[in-house]
Amino acid sequence: MTLVLDQPAAPRRFEMPLLCALFTLSGAAALIYQVMWVRELGLLFGSTAQAAALTIAIFFAGIALGGWLFGRLAARLARPLRAFGWVEVGVAATALGHFLVSPAYFALYPTLYALVGGVPVLEIGLKALVAATILLPSAILMGGTLPLMGQHVIRARDSLGRMGSALYALNTAGGATGALAAGFFLPVWLGFSGAYLLAVGFDLLVGASALLLARRALPIAADGRPERAPIPARLWVIAFASGFATLAVEVIWTRAFAQVLQNSVYTYALVLTVFLLALSLGAALANGLNRLRTPPEAVLTGLLMAAALVIAATPHLFHHTTDGLRYLGGRADFAGYVWEVGRVAALCMLIPGTILGAVLPYLLRLMEGTGAPGPVLGRLVAVNTTGAILGALAGGFVLLPWVGMWKGLWLMGAVYASLVLALWRPSDGWSARLTRFAALAGAVAMLAGQPGLDSTRLNRGEMLLDFREGPSAHVAAIQRGSAKFIRVNNFYTLGGSGALVPERNQTMIPLLTHPAPRDVFFLGLGTGISAGAGLFADPERVTVCELLPDVVDFAERWFGPYVNGLFTDPRVTIHREDGRQCLARSRATYDMIIADLFTPWRAGVGNVYTVEHYTLAASRLKPGGAYVQWMPLYQVSRAEFEIIASTMAQVFPELTLWRGDLYPERSILALVGRMEAAPLDPATLAAQWRLMTGEDTPDAVLADRALKFYAGNAASGVFAHAPVNTDDHPLIEYLAPRTHRAVIAGTARFLVGPERDRLYADLLDALPPEDDPYLSLLSEAQRALPRAGAVYTRWQGLRTHEDPRASALWQKFTALAPPHAHRPDSPAGQVARGGMAFGDTTD
Repeated sequence: MTLVLDQPAAPRRFEMPLLCALFTLSGAAALIYQVMWVRELGLLFGSTAQAAALTIAIFFAGIALGGWLFGRLAARLARPLRAFGWVEVGVAATALGHFLVSPAYFALYPTLYALVGGVPVLEIGLKALVAATILLPSAILMGGTLPLMGQHVIRARDSLGRMGSALYALNTAGGATGALAAGFFLPVWLGFSGAYLLAVGFDLLVGASALLLARRALPIAADGRPERAPIPARLWVIAFASGFATLAVEVIWTRAFAQVLQNSVYTYALVLTVFLLALSLGAALANGLNRLRTPPEAVLTGLLMAAALVIAATPHLFHHTTDGLRYLGGRADFAGYVWEVGRVAALCMLIPGTILGAVLPYLLRLMEGTGAPGPVLGRLVAVNTTGAILGALAGGFVLLPWVGMWKGLWLMGAVYASLVLALWRPSDGWSARLTRFAALAGAVAMLAGQPGLDSTRLNRGEMLLDFREGPSAHVAAIQRGSAKFIRVNNFYTLGGSGALVPERNQTMIPLLTHPAPRDVFFLGLGTGISAGAGLFADPERVTVCELLPDVVDFAERWFGPYVNGLFTDPRVTIHREDGRQCLARSRATYDMIIADLFTPWRAGVGNVYTVEHYTLAASRLKPGGAYVQWMPLYQVSRAEFEIIASTMAQVFPELTLWRGDLYPERSILALVGRMEAAPLDPATLAAQWRLMTGEDTPDAVLADRALKFYAGNAASGVFAHAPVNTDDHPLIEYLAPRTHRAVIAGTARFLVGPERDRLYADLLDALPPEDDPYLSLLSEAQRALPRAGAVYTRWQGLRTHEDPRASALWQKFTALAPPHAHRPDSPAGQVARGGMAFGDTTD
């Protein structure tokens, strides 16, 4: 028995706009969930490419399974709209489960990780099980929405293509709206939990409205007609392959944009929104093509050929539009920058994405008359989404590492050209055969050819030493003069040999404050110079976690002479994993945890500045241990710095601040948090300085040199007014990108020069060194040295700009500091041969 598709009991005319609105809202809720899930599981599993791929794969697997299951069920239902309503309610109900599963998993993760023994396959299986528990129930139900709505709406035998493509367009347009809202507005307005609950509310509204409408809908009657003709296998091949190629192309496009963008939550959301909008427009295009009298096979052939051509043209279009991978935005403020990114994304993705997006919904035109709409739509969703899963994985883990992004796009163009051959039939005329031959020739040309474009951009005077397009990022080792450095995604420098002294001091200055740092953890590797400096303190164990595996390889290959034996010392363990994940999965404790400098506006970086992260880190400290958060003052405003300091102060009872340099302009500052407040011992400063440098100098001299780097104490409550950054309300992740663009536009300032000096002065004024309990063991003369350090940095800035006030500041500095402390030496400066003074080397 099959259902009659052309019976007169179609939805009433006034109901159609409401049904369209409900289906659009359902799509918006689905993308809000997806954005929230990717972030939530990123916090659980780490912000790695593998974790993101696992999340997307399981989500898509649920969609595919739901399409297949509910497609089979739809044809048996007399009231599919009622079933659609209950499915939407079910999505809302199951989505709430993440509030229970996520905290439970996070609490149990160390125990579960110990059970799997660190075996990669078992660990992936564990993560997959948890992700499936959170995602699959909701995703399976989401997969059933299209076949159920299609079964209710599509009643005429010849309207599957027209109505099916319209539903697809509406749902995807809703998805684009949801992605934009989830990326730009909802987390700021409501927090992530509030945004998630809003999506739950949307689904409840859609479900309740559908149930009310279903009460007025007439049941769909069945008749005794035999089953329709089976759908040709070639259409399923095209459905699968188009899903594969489209998602692979999306992955590569996203990586291409990462080479020219700020790479914040905003730019990622904007690129995703434009891609989804293109797919929605593609479905609308397919809807229009249904009205043509041209044979459907000819129209589909044209779409496949056009898809192959536009994908092949994308590398050159992107290269030309971005002026050879130049950083986008110029001097524009945030609004202007978003407009520019949107413009370039539309130029590069909108037309190609529209053509790609038309292929799948147009297949419905060729499937008309093959069966009830629900089963056809369900099977199509299942086959296409299965291809999409494999395409997303292949794009990130096969195409990018093996052939690169430009050649990868050409290969996907070849896939579309090859699909024309799937439409071959023995009865084809000469024109069809010539078209097939042209498609084959184009596919061969794209397989054999090379786009001939660079995947990275070098500045004047730079030489490329090594380059890799990995699953997570583009990573390059570059030489400029005698200095080597690592650059990620074209514009983010992780450090280099030219900054040997300051990078070592990121480790050596904090270690001065601990009497016996036996176990040290580094959150971030970069070049390995900072982590290698930890070996000067003769620890028993050094653990390093680096998010990007290729960075580890390049650091080992190119920075061996600068890392103090880091990669050969048996005391060192290096994990190619998210640092927060490394701390979460093991209950090992450390004397000191040192977090590297991170670019605050990059997506995901804000996760290491939250209360939850600091609470986790505090639980991994030994008694007397310290967590060190290095801050690039040249990349944060006063507001962002105070938010991070206030957040740390919520967790650590003692929070002191230490300068990483005495530079004239661009400085770094360490926030050092401890769970037990204890005064600084000058003997510890001297002993650790001597241990790490081998310098045979009196204790008082060594302690005095170190004290110039002390910047202040947060015990005064100087940061208490600032809001707190949490996983649920990620203020830094959404504020820092806006500040970045405001600074570029000249309407805001980072903490450089006068702004930095004002911060130093405010810290010392809020709690003068004479009253600072952390300095209670120091002599009166030693307590003057933190102020001397602040004066010295300001003098450096004035001297650099030939300001006449510099002379008076120098006199003030010499009055505060004894003669042996006039030279701004640092421990790393002493290690460097020739006694290089700290501040003499810049990045």
